[in-house]
Amino acid sequence: MPLTLRPATPDDIPALSALIERSARELSVGYYSPAEIEAAVRYVFGIDTALVRDGTYFVVHADGALAGCGGWSFRRTLYGGDQRPVDTADDAVSRPASPGGDQLQPGVDPAKIRAFFVAPEQARRGVGRFLLDACLDAARAAGFTRAELMATLPGVPFYAALGFAPVREVSDRVPDGTVLRFVLMQRDFARLGR
Repeated sequence: MPLTLRPATPDDIPALSALIERSARELSVGYYSPAEIEAAVRYVFGIDTALVRDGTYFVVHADGALAGCGGWSFRRTLYGGDQRPVDTADDAVSRPASPGGDQLQPGVDPAKIRAFFVAPEQARRGVGRFLLDACLDAARAAGFTRAELMATLPGVPFYAALGFAPVREVSDRVPDGTVLRFVLMQRDFARLGR
Protein backbone atom coordinates (compact mmCIF):
# COMPACT_ATOMS: atom_id res chain seq x y z
CA MET A 1 0.00 0.00 0.00
CA PRO A 2 1.54 3.35 -0.98
CA LEU A 3 2.05 5.71 1.97
CA THR A 4 2.32 9.47 1.61
CA LEU A 5 3.38 12.03 4.19
CA ARG A 6 2.82 15.77 4.37
CA PRO A 7 2.90 18.46 7.08
CA ALA A 8 -0.39 18.86 8.93
CA THR A 9 -2.33 22.09 8.51
CA PRO A 10 -4.90 23.73 10.80
CA ASP A 11 -7.61 22.40 8.45
CA ASP A 12 -6.54 18.83 9.33
CA ILE A 13 -7.10 19.26 13.08
CA PRO A 14 -10.74 18.05 13.27
CA ALA A 15 -9.97 14.84 11.32
CA LEU A 16 -6.75 14.25 13.28
CA SER A 17 -8.55 14.77 16.60
CA ALA A 18 -11.11 12.15 15.60
CA LEU A 19 -8.34 9.75 14.53
CA ILE A 20 -6.48 10.27 17.82
CA GLU A 21 -9.57 9.47 19.90
CA ARG A 22 -10.40 6.39 17.83
CA SER A 23 -6.81 5.15 17.89
CA ALA A 24 -6.49 5.66 21.65
CA ARG A 25 -9.80 3.97 22.43
CA GLU A 26 -9.20 0.93 20.23
CA LEU A 27 -5.45 0.34 20.43
CA SER A 28 -5.09 0.92 24.19
CA VAL A 29 -7.47 -1.89 25.15
CA GLY A 30 -5.63 -4.46 27.24
CA TYR A 31 -2.96 -1.95 28.31
CA TYR A 32 -5.12 0.62 30.09
CA SER A 33 -8.48 0.31 31.81
CA PRO A 34 -11.53 1.98 30.21
CA ALA A 35 -11.32 4.78 32.82
CA GLU A 36 -7.59 5.31 32.08
CA ILE A 37 -8.27 5.44 28.34
CA GLU A 38 -10.97 8.07 28.79
CA ALA A 39 -8.74 10.15 31.10
CA ALA A 40 -5.91 9.95 28.57
CA VAL A 41 -8.20 11.08 25.74
CA ARG A 42 -9.45 13.96 27.86
CA TYR A 43 -6.18 15.20 29.39
CA VAL A 44 -3.23 13.85 27.40
CA PHE A 45 -3.95 12.68 23.86
CA GLY A 46 -4.62 15.49 21.44
CA ILE A 47 -3.16 17.92 18.95
CA ASP A 48 -0.41 20.29 20.04
CA THR A 49 -1.01 23.15 17.61
CA ALA A 50 2.56 24.42 18.21
CA LEU A 51 3.75 21.39 16.22
CA VAL A 52 1.37 22.21 13.39
CA ARG A 53 2.56 25.85 13.36
CA ASP A 54 6.19 24.68 13.44
CA GLY A 55 5.61 22.40 10.44
CA THR A 56 6.84 19.35 12.38
CA TYR A 57 3.55 17.45 12.72
CA PHE A 58 2.66 15.14 9.86
CA VAL A 59 -0.28 13.36 8.30
CA VAL A 60 0.12 9.94 6.68
CA HIS A 61 -2.29 8.65 4.06
CA ALA A 62 -2.53 5.07 2.79
CA ASP A 63 -4.15 4.85 -0.63
CA GLY A 64 -5.63 8.30 -0.02
CA ALA A 65 -7.19 7.46 3.38
CA LEU A 66 -6.02 9.00 6.66
CA ALA A 67 -3.74 6.35 8.22
CA GLY A 68 -1.85 8.14 10.98
CA CYS A 69 -0.31 11.27 12.41
CA GLY A 70 2.66 12.25 14.52
CA GLY A 71 5.65 14.48 14.62
CA TRP A 72 8.83 15.68 16.20
CA SER A 73 9.70 18.88 17.99
CA PHE A 74 12.56 21.24 18.73
CA ARG A 75 10.65 22.49 21.80
CA ARG A 76 10.82 21.25 25.40
CA THR A 77 7.24 19.95 25.59
CA LEU A 78 7.53 16.16 25.77
CA TYR A 79 3.92 15.06 25.51
CA GLY A 80 0.30 16.14 25.74
CA GLY A 81 -1.91 18.20 23.49
CA ASP A 82 -3.12 21.78 23.75
CA GLN A 83 -5.41 20.74 26.60
CA ARG A 84 -2.41 19.89 28.84
CA PRO A 85 1.16 20.04 27.49
CA VAL A 86 3.79 18.51 29.76
CA ASP A 87 7.51 19.32 29.72
CA THR A 88 10.60 17.33 30.58
CA ALA A 89 11.54 18.77 33.97
CA ASP A 90 13.33 16.08 35.95
CA ASP A 91 11.12 14.59 38.66
CA ALA A 92 8.29 16.93 37.63
CA VAL A 93 7.07 15.25 34.48
CA SER A 94 3.46 16.13 35.22
CA ARG A 95 4.19 19.87 35.54
CA PRO A 96 2.42 21.77 32.73
CA ALA A 97 4.75 23.23 30.13
CA SER A 98 4.73 26.77 28.85
CA PRO A 99 2.60 27.15 25.71
CA GLY A 100 4.81 26.24 22.77
CA GLY A 101 7.65 25.30 25.12
CA ASP A 102 11.18 26.64 25.02
CA GLN A 103 13.43 25.76 22.11
CA LEU A 104 15.94 22.95 22.45
CA GLN A 105 19.61 23.10 21.44
CA PRO A 106 20.46 20.73 18.57
CA GLY A 107 23.47 18.59 19.44
CA VAL A 108 22.86 19.12 23.16
CA ASP A 109 19.20 18.35 23.87
CA PRO A 110 17.26 15.43 22.43
CA ALA A 111 14.57 16.17 19.84
CA LYS A 112 11.10 15.17 21.02
CA ILE A 113 9.06 12.54 19.16
CA ARG A 114 5.45 13.54 19.66
CA ALA A 115 1.88 12.33 19.46
CA PHE A 116 2.01 9.26 17.20
CA PHE A 117 -1.39 7.76 16.44
CA VAL A 118 -2.33 5.20 13.81
CA ALA A 119 -5.81 4.39 12.51
CA PRO A 120 -6.76 1.04 14.07
CA GLU A 121 -7.38 -0.54 10.67
CA GLN A 122 -3.83 0.48 9.64
CA ALA A 123 -2.07 -0.87 12.75
CA ARG A 124 0.94 -3.11 12.09
CA ARG A 125 1.11 -2.16 8.41
CA GLY A 126 4.21 0.05 8.50
CA VAL A 127 2.49 3.41 9.03
CA GLY A 128 4.17 4.09 12.38
CA ARG A 129 7.63 3.13 11.13
CA PHE A 130 7.20 5.24 7.98
CA LEU A 131 6.23 8.21 10.12
CA LEU A 132 8.99 7.64 12.69
CA ASP A 133 11.66 7.38 9.98
CA ALA A 134 10.50 10.71 8.50
CA CYS A 135 10.56 12.41 11.92
CA LEU A 136 14.00 11.07 12.83
CA ASP A 137 15.37 12.14 9.45
CA ALA A 138 13.95 15.66 9.92
CA ALA A 139 15.32 15.93 13.47
CA ARG A 140 18.75 14.77 12.32
CA ALA A 141 18.69 17.28 9.45
CA ALA A 142 17.97 19.99 12.04
CA GLY A 143 21.16 19.02 13.90
CA PHE A 144 19.82 16.76 16.64
CA THR A 145 21.87 13.70 17.58
CA ARG A 146 19.31 11.92 19.76
CA ALA A 147 15.59 11.78 20.42
CA GLU A 148 13.30 11.05 23.34
CA LEU A 149 9.61 10.36 23.75
CA MET A 150 7.00 9.48 26.29
CA ALA A 151 5.64 6.10 25.20
CA THR A 152 2.21 4.82 26.04
CA LEU A 153 2.17 1.20 27.24
CA PRO A 154 1.00 -0.13 23.83
CA GLY A 155 3.72 1.97 22.14
CA VAL A 156 6.66 0.61 24.17
CA PRO A 157 7.22 -2.57 22.05
CA PHE A 158 7.00 -0.54 18.82
CA TYR A 159 9.57 2.03 19.91
CA ALA A 160 11.85 -0.62 21.46
CA ALA A 161 11.87 -2.54 18.17
CA LEU A 162 13.05 0.66 16.46
CA GLY A 163 15.97 1.32 18.77
CA PHE A 164 14.49 3.35 21.62
CA ALA A 165 15.59 2.28 25.10
CA PRO A 166 13.50 2.76 28.24
CA VAL A 167 14.86 5.38 30.64
CA ARG A 168 12.25 5.22 33.39
CA GLU A 169 8.60 4.50 34.06
CA VAL A 170 6.47 7.56 34.69
CA SER A 171 3.16 7.89 36.54
CA ASP A 172 1.20 11.01 35.62
CA ARG A 173 -1.74 11.99 37.82
CA VAL A 174 -4.14 13.88 35.57
CA PRO A 175 -6.64 16.50 36.87
CA ASP A 176 -9.43 13.98 37.55
CA GLY A 177 -7.06 11.96 39.78
CA THR A 178 -6.47 9.10 37.36
CA VAL A 179 -2.86 7.91 37.28
CA LEU A 180 -1.61 7.13 33.78
CA ARG A 181 1.49 5.02 33.25
CA PHE A 182 4.02 5.87 30.55
CA VAL A 183 7.64 5.04 29.76
CA LEU A 184 10.25 7.69 28.94
CA MET A 185 12.41 6.34 26.10
CA GLN A 186 15.48 7.63 24.24
CA ARG A 187 17.48 6.84 21.14
CA ASP A 188 20.97 7.96 20.12
CA PHE A 189 21.17 8.51 16.35
CA ALA A 190 24.92 7.89 16.01
CA ARG A 191 24.94 4.65 18.00
CA LEU A 192 22.01 3.10 16.19
CA GLY A 193 22.30 4.41 12.65
CA ARG A 194 19.21 5.91 11.08
